[in-house]
Amino acid sequence: MSLPLALLEQAEAALHHARRQGATHLAYTRQLDDMARSHLALEADLRHAIERGELELYYQPQQRLADGGLVGFEALLRWFRDGAFIAPAVFVPLAEESGVIVEIGDWVLGAACRQAHAWNRDARAPVTVAVNISPRQFMQPRFLERLRHHLEKSGVRPNCIELEITEGMLMECGERSAALLAEIRALGVRLSVDDFGTGYSSLAYLKRFPLDKLKIDQTFVRQLRADGGDAEIVKAVIALGHNLGFEVIAEGVESAQQAELLTLWRCDEIQGYHYGKPMPATAAMAFLAQRTAGAAEALA
Repeated sequence: MSLPLALLEQAEAALHHARRQGATHLAYTRQLDDMARSHLALEADLRHAIERGELELYYQPQQRLADGGLVGFEALLRWFRDGAFIAPAVFVPLAEESGVIVEIGDWVLGAACRQAHAWNRDARAPVTVAVNISPRQFMQPRFLERLRHHLEKSGVRPNCIELEITEGMLMECGERSAALLAEIRALGVRLSVDDFGTGYSSLAYLKRFPLDKLKIDQTFVRQLRADGGDAEIVKAVIALGHNLGFEVIAEGVESAQQAELLTLWRCDEIQGYHYGKPMPATAAMAFLAQRTAGAAEALA
């Protein structure tokens, strides 16, 4: 390779990593070349993850605090590359950046609809499956069409599906979001705001969109104590949500003390290791059967 071409490639590697880190400049090192090659290899494998059957949905249960019952599950994407687990924090940003998140997100939505239908065929009460929707997927012109397709093909009742959308997506898409969310809500699909409290100080958008639920971000729950600063934030979000007619769920609940405080403050639902960790569909089915049997015994 000629020296000018080598210098250009090295400059491009440094520029790529500077952009990813949000830096204004970054000096080239050989390590950047290794990172770039690893990045490209991971992206190439991710593009074939669906056809190779490497993607799987895990399900984390959500509990209703009023009676301790199971509300449903959040579908969480897992990637096992050649049998090795790749953390979502590694591959999800890569999928967003490369655009492959649109195809993967569509696969997730279809798989979640099919699973929700299977769980709700004999359920005494609706079991909701919540699905995270990425910004790029949400902004696709055919998103609503694909949602309708998955609902109809799976046969799932629309109110058993909940789409989780971030604050940033709502703000960035503006009026388009309002119109699209209204159409989604008209289908009967539930809508929630994920990671609430981490993005925007303006709350005016909450009244503009047909939402069902606010999800308190785990950063406010992880260190939750009765006398801690985050306690006031959590209580304020719960009160705000209820005043606007929304249900409120807290994620990242890992202890009985946190669950007790949230119950005291009249939070509607919780999600986290205290109630159940993310699990494959078969384990989630067993979890559902156990909770259903327990509820039946309590009523007997």
